[in-house]
Amino acid sequence: MSGEHRHPEYIWWNGERRPWDDCTIHVTELGWSTVGAVFEGIRAYAGDNADELYIFRFREHLERLERSMRLVRLTLEYGLEELTAATVDLLRVNEVREDTYIRPLAYARETSGKRFAQIANDAALLINTSPMASHLKTGLTQTAKVSSWRRISEDVMPPRVKNISNYRNSQLAGMEARLDGYDTAILLNHQGKVSEGPGACVMLVLGDQVITPDVGSGILESITRDALLKLCREVLGLKVVERAVDRTELYLADEVFTCGTAAEVTPIVNIDKYAVGNGEIGPVTRALEGAFDDVLRGRDARYGHWRTPVEVGAAAVA
Repeated sequence: MSGEHRHPEYIWWNGERRPWDDCTIHVTELGWSTVGAVFEGIRAYAGDNADELYIFRFREHLERLERSMRLVRLTLEYGLEELTAATVDLLRVNEVREDTYIRPLAYARETSGKRFAQIANDAALLINTSPMASHLKTGLTQTAKVSSWRRISEDVMPPRVKNISNYRNSQLAGMEARLDGYDTAILLNHQGKVSEGPGACVMLVLGDQVITPDVGSGILESITRDALLKLCREVLGLKVVERAVDRTELYLADEVFTCGTAAEVTPIVNIDKYAVGNGEIGPVTRALEGAFDDVLRGRDARYGHWRTPVEVGAAAVA
């Protein structure tokens, strides 16, 4: 599958690998079925050899999917090993040889004509893939503004899981930022502390410390964030601090970056017209990008347990 293709040939839907054009639901299902839908954003990365492909922290993503489903009262009917095998098969049959985004999506079945607060809905589950090139080590930077929109909180909607409805909060902040001339936004929580960006966690570098809002600050329980904190400690030898973060700390930090499955490591060089550090990618951010890239592409053997290898040349299961 190349980046020029409109879509892959196959997706996985409700226990079967099916041709793309066969995977349809009626238009009247689209509203209520997705109110409580949850999903995972997972990346697979090409290795240095043509037939190497590695899914990053796949088990942890599937475990979070199960937790998310439980919280919105959907039942996962498949074992994690079954979903792993189905996804590996999907990547093989679609002949994926490039950096790729994998999205399992769980939603309520047969909601047409029903009220949206049904309990014990049967769950449908699909897995689809699409090309997503990495921007690590490309020199990409972003500017940000502190949004006027506040991050959703535990007493509003559960921010720690990947519920599709949560992302309307992020969309509003992101659109506001772009209309005001910035690349992205940073949201504060209802205590006025830094929470996260639209679909990405926030980290600050101050001296030899990497500081990030704790999980009580209204953030997604990010798998990428967890991995990067480990790399900061174990590879870069930095002190990691998880705590509440004030807005003005963003302006005074030596370096700031966002992180997540799609964001990977994205340097933020200006916030609210304050230059971050010297306004360029900082040394810690640059070193972390390199270390992360080595892990994702199979070069760092120490983190082999984070990679699920896909033998792209192997035959897919019928």
